Amino acid sequence: MATGYGYLTQFVDETTFYNRIVLSYLLPSNLWEPLPHFLQTWLRNYLAGNLLYFISGFLWCFYIYYLKLNVYVPKDSIPTRKAMIMQIYVAMKAMPWYTLLPAISEYMIERGWTKCYSSLDQINWFLCLIYIALYLALIEFGVYWTHKELHEIKFLYKHLHATHHIYNKQNTLSPFAGLAFNPLDGILQAVPHVIALFIVPVHLITHLSLLFLEGIWTASIHDCIHGNIWPIMGAGYHTIHHTTYKHNYGHYTICMDWMFGSLKVPLAEEDKCLKGKVK
Repeated sequence: MATGYGYLTQFVDETTFYNRIVLSYLLPSNLWEPLPHFLQTWLRNYLAGNLLYFISGFLWCFYIYYLKLNVYVPKDSIPTRKAMIMQIYVAMKAMPWYTLLPAISEYMIERGWTKCYSSLDQINWFLCLIYIALYLALIEFGVYWTHKELHEIKFLYKHLHATHHIYNKQNTLSPFAGLAFNPLDGILQAVPHVIALFIVPVHLITHLSLLFLEGIWTASIHDCIHGNIWPIMGAGYHTIHHTTYKHNYGHYTICMDWMFGSLKVPLAEEDKCLKGKVK
């Protein structure tokens, strides 16, 4: 329980502070100040999530498709405008639901239902780093098995995950595909972030930062540029996932795929991106 690490009002004060920073810059005060705290938190996450999605997506597309044209992606393999608009449309439909999850996790943290803590004064730095490593390991494990089951359970694949896997070759994969999921699919794959809060003590900032960094991370692994930095699950590995459907289910690293036998390493000629379409 978080009550062992400090006063619960610290969490409320902190999330209220984040709400005011984001909402006061983006909306007139009369539109958000009358809202209950939970709705303010959701609105802050929703607006921040949209900003992150569009800024990271547009900047990354501008860099790889314009400034570095024919360096990372050949001109004839750039995703079509129609494909990217469709990805944005799917992501925008899901965004209100995606951003509900961090609002709920913050509500649970504020009530002291998790092991989250609010101040580094409440725990030493060594333990803090150990807990972050454990937290990330739990997320890796949880995301891997959630993702794998979304493929292997036919009902879940057909009704949830197939929405994302229509992007299965180079000219349909783009940074905007990173959040183009069925809303429930996207939430299920983010739930390990929340479950881990009940198991490992972690700082509130760490939890929120990792949730929102998902937006940048998912953009980067759908750009078809293989960074080849072991053991990172780069775009080369994830592109293979989109073309074989049965490899590289992992999240930030390839560790779970290596442990459970689903790893497929990109060949040298695949480093830019696989072009084949699977049945």
